[in-house]
Amino acid sequence: MEEAGFAGYRQTDAWMLRLLIRRPWAIGQLGEAMGVTRQAARQLADGMVERGYASFGKDPQDARRTLVVLTPSGESYARAVWQAQDALNNALRDRVSAADLAAADAVLRAVFPGDQARRRLDESIPPPSLK
Repeated sequence: MEEAGFAGYRQTDAWMLRLLIRRPWAIGQLGEAMGVTRQAARQLADGMVERGYASFGKDPQDARRTLVVLTPSGESYARAVWQAQDALNNALRDRVSAADLAAADAVLRAVFPGDQARRRLDESIPPPSLK
């Protein structure tokens, strides 16, 4: 990511970017969607804000809620992260059979605690098909 001009990549960035690219999220909603505490979500959002990829705003329907909003730099960062992930995924697909990839994906999904977290994962990132 540094080579693409985006310093300070963190593994949690991709997950937050997938949520924030769709719409602004309240801190509590981010925590719930990511399966972390509100405090942890705030720390992750603070990191995005410090690097200029997001900003904080007030929810027009509820001024008590703080929204996390991607900046234009954050939107560019999201595209760069996905391009890098796609390149890595394509390289992996060239080295592993579809059946092996599906089996590995199933094991990794089983690591998520609780049915709700696994359902959210399946909704946001569907399991690979065996085409």
